[in-house]
Amino acid sequence: MRHRFPLKNIYAFFVLLCCANAAFAQPPAADSTKKRINILHADRISFINQDSLNQFQVLAGNVRIQQDQTLFFCDSASINTVSNVLESFGHVQINDADSLHVYSDYLKYLGKEKKATLTGNVKLTDGKGTLTTKQLDYDLASKISTYSTGGKVVNGKTVLTSEEGVYYEETRDVYFKKNVLLVDPEYNIKTDTLLYNTYTSVATFVVPTVITSDSGRRKIATSDGYYDTKNKKAYFGKRPQIQDRSTFLTADEVANDDSTGFGEARGNVIYRDTAQNVTIIANHLNSNKKSGSFLATEKPVMILKQEDDSIFISADTLYSAKLSDLRKYRNVPLIIDTAALPKIDSSVAKNDSTDRFFEAYYHVKIFSDSLQAVGDSLFYSGEDSAFRLFKDPIVWARNSQITGDTIYLYTQHKKPSRLFVFENALSVEKVGKVYYNQVKGRTINGFFKDGNIDWLRAKGNSESIYYGQDEGGKFIGVNRATADIIDMYFVEKKPDRVVFRSNLVGTTSPMRQVVHEEMRLRGFKWREELRPKTKYDITGD
Repeated sequence: MRHRFPLKNIYAFFVLLCCANAAFAQPPAADSTKKRINILHADRISFINQDSLNQFQVLAGNVRIQQDQTLFFCDSASINTVSNVLESFGHVQINDADSLHVYSDYLKYLGKEKKATLTGNVKLTDGKGTLTTKQLDYDLASKISTYSTGGKVVNGKTVLTSEEGVYYEETRDVYFKKNVLLVDPEYNIKTDTLLYNTYTSVATFVVPTVITSDSGRRKIATSDGYYDTKNKKAYFGKRPQIQDRSTFLTADEVANDDSTGFGEARGNVIYRDTAQNVTIIANHLNSNKKSGSFLATEKPVMILKQEDDSIFISADTLYSAKLSDLRKYRNVPLIIDTAALPKIDSSVAKNDSTDRFFEAYYHVKIFSDSLQAVGDSLFYSGEDSAFRLFKDPIVWARNSQITGDTIYLYTQHKKPSRLFVFENALSVEKVGKVYYNQVKGRTINGFFKDGNIDWLRAKGNSESIYYGQDEGGKFIGVNRATADIIDMYFVEKKPDRVVFRSNLVGTTSPMRQVVHEEMRLRGFKWREELRPKTKYDITGD
């Protein structure tokens, strides 16, 4: 039977409405109040009774309906009073306790289960982010919404899209799945699964994810961690890989603060700069992107890559930054003739390899195939390409050992070119079981050719002990002498001759007439046990 209700008949309206609500509400259950769909307003209302299972209330015009704390708005609606199912049409809106608003063209709502299906221009907003999709399933009991036909979330300037998604109203989390793309003015994120919170703007990664920024020049590959898009802070676990122009970084875990430029990497850290041919290995690395500096600790090793003979440097601590910044509060003089250096445009120098320095503190070790060294601390300037070794430094080149208070090692193309020793300079070369050629002076200048020592010059109260050999290599005598200047020349990496210049005083003795264990200059110590024998002595492997 079909009944029609004219709005001008006020008395009939109240009678029919009361009867309809009474019929809909019976029989009442213990929780019927929360499950009951109540009509708050409609411009027109009618009833259709098809059978015992299909009895409908038909509403039209500014429809407002309520269940518990949830309000429903639409142009028209149909309520099955038996199954408690609501269908809404046109300008559909769900207001869930003023915390969530959902809009669509069509809604089907199961009142007993509190489950809604919305289709057509679906939009969900929680006051921070807005989700749009073609179809949305919304469980009002669990406060969970899902879509599987593609969706987009806009949160400020951040836009996220995916094929599937789940929205958790109580936590404000959106769980994106399949072909997920996050687009932000500063970066893009591509992944297959992503958790994003619309209130905190934090994106959490649980599967392989690629983050790109700076027009693709910065790339991060990770499968664990999060990125706080609001505060520009990030954490990546499970050995992320980060590429930033010419630099590459990987570690067990990495944390970055893009707002300040600070970064931290822990666990088996590997940092490579392909432009400078420099690699850092450590267990802990702190960096500052804005200043271009880094601090490596926990067994750090620096590798200066070369085609034939790379240089390995280790210490308790390695630090590197821009030389121009260091000079703002500390004098760093050039230790070579500035006239021999090319002039550098100050506008370019900040990105040039010449504007770099690094320092190494405590237990410094250097290894290359042609040269090894140890010392307490080290300073290297890219401007003069010179290593400065301080406090009991020792340098070894083939069979030669050189010591002094301070040692400067000059390089060209990262190969040794010259060595200068300050105060108490002593060069020792082992030529027999207990035989040592020795040259001592206030200073020693050593010159390299093709990475090997070519000749040495000792100046200032110079002394020498030299074992002469015949053409067959047999020792024929030992010479002990002093002079103002003593030069020692090498041929095929071995001492060939000694030249004394000015005020020579010396004696030559047959081999059997001297006690060779006593043929030692002041300060002599053969420290072979400190010498790094291989690169593994540097890395500690």
